[in-house]
Amino acid sequence: MENKNTQLNIDEPEKGLKRELETNQLSMIAMGCAIGTGLFLGSGLAIQAAGPSVLLSYAVGAFIVLLLMGCLSEMTVAHPTSGSFGAIAENYVTPMAGFLVRYSYWICNVFAVGVEVSAISVYMKYWFPTVPGIVWILLFAGVLIYVNATSVNTFATFEYWFSFIKISAIVGFILLGSYILFGSSEQSNIGPENFVNEGGFLPFGWWGTWVAVFISLFSFIGTEMIAVTSGEAKDPDVAVPRALKATVFRLSTFYVLTIGIMLMIVPWKTAGIEESPFVKVMEILNIPGASGIMNFIILTAALSAMNAQLYASTRMMFSLARGKHAPSILGKLNKRGVPAKALAVSTIGIFIAAGVNALLPGSSYAFMMGISMFGAMFTWLMVFISHLFFRVKWERTGGRKLPVRMIGFPYLTILGAVLLFSLMITTWFTDFKIMLQFGIPWLLFLSVAYFVSKKRNSNHNVVEESLKEKIE
Repeated sequence: MENKNTQLNIDEPEKGLKRELETNQLSMIAMGCAIGTGLFLGSGLAIQAAGPSVLLSYAVGAFIVLLLMGCLSEMTVAHPTSGSFGAIAENYVTPMAGFLVRYSYWICNVFAVGVEVSAISVYMKYWFPTVPGIVWILLFAGVLIYVNATSVNTFATFEYWFSFIKISAIVGFILLGSYILFGSSEQSNIGPENFVNEGGFLPFGWWGTWVAVFISLFSFIGTEMIAVTSGEAKDPDVAVPRALKATVFRLSTFYVLTIGIMLMIVPWKTAGIEESPFVKVMEILNIPGASGIMNFIILTAALSAMNAQLYASTRMMFSLARGKHAPSILGKLNKRGVPAKALAVSTIGIFIAAGVNALLPGSSYAFMMGISMFGAMFTWLMVFISHLFFRVKWERTGGRKLPVRMIGFPYLTILGAVLLFSLMITTWFTDFKIMLQFGIPWLLFLSVAYFVSKKRNSNHNVVEESLKEKIE
């Protein structure tokens, strides 16, 4: 009975959202958010860091995400709420932990929305070079804001088809690449030998492979979106764990196969530098308009990511408001069951991107991505930490038997946390140092904001109690 009260405290404040999302929609939303422009541009950064051993990097990255999804599945089934990992951290770790996680994840997606919408304006110049970029920023931002404001089902439908286009492109690439490798005898200098040419399988040693593990994790950012959508899932006990497992295995297969084929067709030293391996494959097969097709796919990837990030930031701000960590007006729903005011606040990334780009044209991208990257990695780390607290308290209070259980607890949960934390520390010694340079001050700022907010709320409560006593 004690545990039921705990669950009520977590889920009850966020009641009102409509549960309309089905399992296939959840899977496509997560896959669509995770499959971004990085893959279509060739995953060149990871390949240049590790060489052919990048395949091992993606395998290790997929293993970490698999552990993450195991922890997230168990907790999400227990508490299917839009606040998700933030609400769980608040109730099972400390209120401050929940505050830090939710605001970090919110700002991560807010900045990411700004980055994506800025990129969209660049992609449109391929077809309309004379049209100012601001026109495309306003047009596509307006369309996706409308989609998110209409209903969760409308958002899911758009995201489903955006994701379908991206996944179809990957499947098409795998089939075309396989044909070049195994169905054509005219091509030379392609095949498995490219895995060991140009310096061997480990041209940069194990350090390069380890650094590329961190880069590979960016390819999986977005899978946690399923936990955020659980607050609007039809049958979260069944839909969420099924969607999480399917997403991780599909993404792992897609990435490993795609990058493996890339490396066999395009030598790793030129992968992602001269041109996209996707374009290279289409050129080998003499497919007309290869660059135009590629630009359309990348545009779709950016729209899909922006759509999902706008949704995630809106639900996280809604959760903050319902948890009394943000103005209560942001926790209100419109007639369609959508937190429209939280959506309006979460669009500031679009304007921040434009402003930062104008003030810091040379470093705007790095600034926005620094916070965005840290927010995602910090959230993942807190999922592992929250799971350690969650399982102990759930079992101690005699909670219901959950249909999903993280295997190897607590050892695999601790392993996931240690691997992820180690990778975050590793960035200090790489070109990704900017993540911690912006992330650590961000956490310090949030910590101060939390204590100021807590003191203000405490004083406000004292005043209210005093007034009540005088009235009585």
